[in-house]
Amino acid sequence: MTDPREIIDKSAMTMLQFVIVAITVMLNALDGFDVLAISVSGPGIRTEFGIDQAQLGFVLSMELIGMAFGSIFLGGVADKIGRRNMILGCLVVMSSGMYLATTSPTLTMLMIWRVYTGLGIGGMLSTTNAVVAEFSNNRQRGFCISMMVIGYPLGGIVCGEVGKALLNAGALNWRVMFTTGAVLSAVLIPIVYFLVPESVHWLTRRQPQNALARINTAMSKLGHKIIEALPILPHEVRGKSVLDIFSPALAFTTILVTLAYFFHIITFYYILKWTPTIVTTMGIPAAAASGVLTWANVGGALGGAVFGVLSTRIGLKPLTIGILAMTMVGVAIFGQSASEVAQLSYLAAFAGFFGNAGVSGLYTIVAYVFPTHVRATGTGFVIGVGRGGAVLAPILAGYLLKGGATLGTVGLTMGIGSLLGAITLIFLKLGTNKPANAAATDGTAGGKLDISMA
Repeated sequence: MTDPREIIDKSAMTMLQFVIVAITVMLNALDGFDVLAISVSGPGIRTEFGIDQAQLGFVLSMELIGMAFGSIFLGGVADKIGRRNMILGCLVVMSSGMYLATTSPTLTMLMIWRVYTGLGIGGMLSTTNAVVAEFSNNRQRGFCISMMVIGYPLGGIVCGEVGKALLNAGALNWRVMFTTGAVLSAVLIPIVYFLVPESVHWLTRRQPQNALARINTAMSKLGHKIIEALPILPHEVRGKSVLDIFSPALAFTTILVTLAYFFHIITFYYILKWTPTIVTTMGIPAAAASGVLTWANVGGALGGAVFGVLSTRIGLKPLTIGILAMTMVGVAIFGQSASEVAQLSYLAAFAGFFGNAGVSGLYTIVAYVFPTHVRATGTGFVIGVGRGGAVLAPILAGYLLKGGATLGTVGLTMGIGSLLGAITLIFLKLGTNKPANAAATDGTAGGKLDISMA
């Protein structure tokens, strides 16, 4: 009996599959835009509401708290209701949340809407990684995941350029940043609705009502042959649940990957959240500070692309460990920069290059260590708990700066997170440790890694 997942895994990718991957790049770009919008707006928000650096650190963390809860809880929902439904719902939340942020008369209301928006982003993050993994074939999977991750810095680049153009007009103009994000999110709703079918992997694994017809509809849209009957799932497969990320076979892997992501994100979000504010405290105008953040994201996009190429030639685990170690170096050097825009821009690009390449590596690892029935759940748990590091990063940096620590000391301290992430990955058993796009077989982290059949 033909399994449709095998057809997708072993066949050449069709045009629609590449289009779906491109759509996930845009979805991830929304995350980058939204997260960076609050960073670029930091100086304006601080001026309007009269808050200090420590208080701003809490404001910058609000959507990250929402993301953490959204990733953890909505990832499991995506494994139950499907990838497509979850993405559409998250887009509605994100679009409405960004718009409502523009109506905030007080700092409290702004923080509430940032948490709400973060819920949608968190659910989106836990789902898009699964979508890319399940719509790409074995040969291109690692590369496609890397391309999806590039969407984040691309969204940051757009955000930085919008901020550069708008923030010169004055502090109150920060609200336009969120209006732009709301519109971009809304535009993607019909695009996803008409172009992205439900995941064949999910339909085959869950086998909901009319599963065969829905699978064949999706296969026809993708340009692959249809099947005559649903694959028969063994009883032990049907009995699996989303809690299997804590099963004996996966629990240790779940813990290690979550810790590695948590540590690295502390460092990564220090750069993303504090760059504009740090640069403005050096006496550099807000528009120029936004431009420095743009360069951090340019470096991030290049880092993700380079990782995608290298992942086909170098083992995923050693490649990611090396990149995380270099992230610490980049962040520490950035903290030593003189107050000169060109130098700050180059060093921010250097730090962003390795920071986002590290995220690409961790996302790829996550897609490989969790089988289909817990892929969104596992991704959501790793990202959700890991985003605790994102919440901690701006708060910790804010208190360090308020306490009088030099930028060099803060950079070195915050850079340690990526180093700890690299050390954690040393203990991860990643199958045969082949390049990231290698084929897979059994669905656990102890043997070869399954992306398709579990």
